Amino acid sequence: MIDFTHVLAGPACSYYLGLLGANVIKVESTSKGDAIRHRGGTDAAAAEIGMSTSYLTQGAGKKSIALDLTKSSDNQIFHHLLARADVLVENHIPKTMAALGLDEHSLAARHPHLIHCAMTGYGRGGPQENTPAYDVNIQAACGLMEMTGTTDSGPIRVGAPVLDYATAMAASFAVSAALYERGNSGKGTFIDVSMLETGLSLMSSTVTDYLITGNMPQRRGNLANSRSPGAGSYPCKSGIISLGVNEESHFQNLAVALSREDWLSDPRFADRSSRKRHATAFVAAIEAELLKKSAQEWEPILQNAGVPSARLRHLAEALASDQVTQRHFIKRLNDDSAVPTLPFRIGGVPGYAPASSAPQKGEHTDEILRWLDQTDQ
Repeated sequence: MIDFTHVLAGPACSYYLGLLGANVIKVESTSKGDAIRHRGGTDAAAAEIGMSTSYLTQGAGKKSIALDLTKSSDNQIFHHLLARADVLVENHIPKTMAALGLDEHSLAARHPHLIHCAMTGYGRGGPQENTPAYDVNIQAACGLMEMTGTTDSGPIRVGAPVLDYATAMAASFAVSAALYERGNSGKGTFIDVSMLETGLSLMSSTVTDYLITGNMPQRRGNLANSRSPGAGSYPCKSGIISLGVNEESHFQNLAVALSREDWLSDPRFADRSSRKRHATAFVAAIEAELLKKSAQEWEPILQNAGVPSARLRHLAEALASDQVTQRHFIKRLNDDSAVPTLPFRIGGVPGYAPASSAPQKGEHTDEILRWLDQTDQ
């Protein structure tokens, strides 16, 4: 696989596929390389030397070759790589690729076997196909920011670059499907991945609700999209706990867990429609009970009772949890750095580790050129 990507979404796509077994050659510019090497994360010293934590996140397991694709000799080397690759992943705007003679039409004609996956902010076609975009721009453009926050806070960006990584996963999914299809047809294809449409896909049920009802989504803070009384975040004696009381069984389990079996016969709460009519009283009743113990105390009580619930944790707590550690989601590499891996298991394999740490810019240029010479003979 040839990785001609930069920043987050593109490199993450090839990183995920690399964890699943792809051999990834990262093509970087001879000047500064992948721009994310020098920004992102809180380690300024690492960013200064081109090894920012944002780069390290999805750089592991790859080999890096530095090329100046504006030079005919280096452009030819790039084509030699494509001739031997199954997949090209890139996330440059179309006019950038066209200026290098690497647009999808030119590549399809020269490398008909190739699966060419292009990730851009808005996808091919339409007035914005050449508009550059980052995660924060697409969060604004797709409506996600407008939905996030409260009526008082105004729109709020989701804290992590979720659209970058969602786009990477969507692209990885598409590449896998295209490889399967090529196994039957023998022909490559072009994959056009839109960050904007990825954002809309992440809001699919909300999109459908609007299309059918015409009702614009409103900022609901920490209340669940189900709009069920009892689904939301609640303060405890200390800490906060999230409840997902959506089904009748959940309500019954909650009443038992809180030692409020009287709710089961209370005409205000006994069924879903009654709880909705008396939502304010129901929420107040839940809050009064939860304030009697800490969130840390309530979590096992509620979860063991079959109530969908979770204590609010910060990142360090989440990563240190038994659930995350026992599934080996984080992998420590040979240079003692650590990276996230994949959120699924195939055949019970306990996590997927990259074969090596993230490379320096152009670290494997000579090695890759020697390999090309050998394969040309």
